[in-house]
Amino acid sequence: MHDDQQPGRYRMTTSSSPRQFAWANGPQALKPFLFAPRQTLWRAERAADGSIRFVEPADPLPPLAVIGVRACDLAALALQDAHFLEGEYVDPYYAARRSNLFLIAVDCSHPAATCFCASTGDGPHVRQGCDIALTELERGFVARPDSERGAQMLASLALSPAGVDDIEQGHAQTDRAAQAQQRGLPSRNLRDRLLASLDHPRWNDVASRCLSCGNCTSVCPTCFCHAQRETPQLDGATSEHVREWDSCFSRGHSYLHGFTVRPDTRSRYRQWLVHKLGTWHDQYGRSGCVGCGRCIAWCPVGIDLTQEAAALAGDQV
Repeated sequence: MHDDQQPGRYRMTTSSSPRQFAWANGPQALKPFLFAPRQTLWRAERAADGSIRFVEPADPLPPLAVIGVRACDLAALALQDAHFLEGEYVDPYYAARRSNLFLIAVDCSHPAATCFCASTGDGPHVRQGCDIALTELERGFVARPDSERGAQMLASLALSPAGVDDIEQGHAQTDRAAQAQQRGLPSRNLRDRLLASLDHPRWNDVASRCLSCGNCTSVCPTCFCHAQRETPQLDGATSEHVREWDSCFSRGHSYLHGFTVRPDTRSRYRQWLVHKLGTWHDQYGRSGCVGCGRCIAWCPVGIDLTQEAAALAGDQV
């Protein structure tokens, strides 16, 4: 299979290549496996005497192995870990899923036209964050362990040592993949530049095109906005308190008592872009963008994050 990704376009086509991973990322990253799109946090149950008790639902989680993880998604996973695991309060639901995860990553050899992970420093070569890393060549795979679990698994298999030529061919392949990428984020300090451009006319321009649909935040591997709500049953006996994915593009996301902080598309897109590329540095020490390009391919109107960032930073678009 091979993919064709352009702004607002995603297509899969068949090919005669013997390779299994001659394609870039699809719409789904690791995020749905860890930060569930819908999670029941507790359930309220009313007894016959009218008393109410709160029950934490049982959520059995079998071990999960994911094959074909890319370097940009491992970088996104590290950011999700920083948010859900490494702060003052650990999210138990994320932590349980994370401990059950086994990751087999693959160096990217065929980046999409929308990819720009080389400019963010997050790919296409897998450096760390998985259990086993693979480099796919025409005649097979070169495997290297990246965790104790991965080393144990590889040791249990009847594998031949990789030759020097295979290793060098793999490095050359990822170098070509990096050089093939035509998009990129500006290399200058985007945080300060974006914060100095809050009244830039480009915000009006992009707002006239943006649908506020939230596609970009749904496919983004680092976005973690959510909302919580009650879902009572019709019989009045039980009610579930659920956490669901939300987006800073939705009107309700910035609603406070009596007014909406970001009432229009201009302010919502500005919030998303400035936070993602700018103020994430204050929170996590780096940008919230890993260069996967999903937001470009899955935007219905083809808005290109790299073009918007370049225009706001004063670069030629």
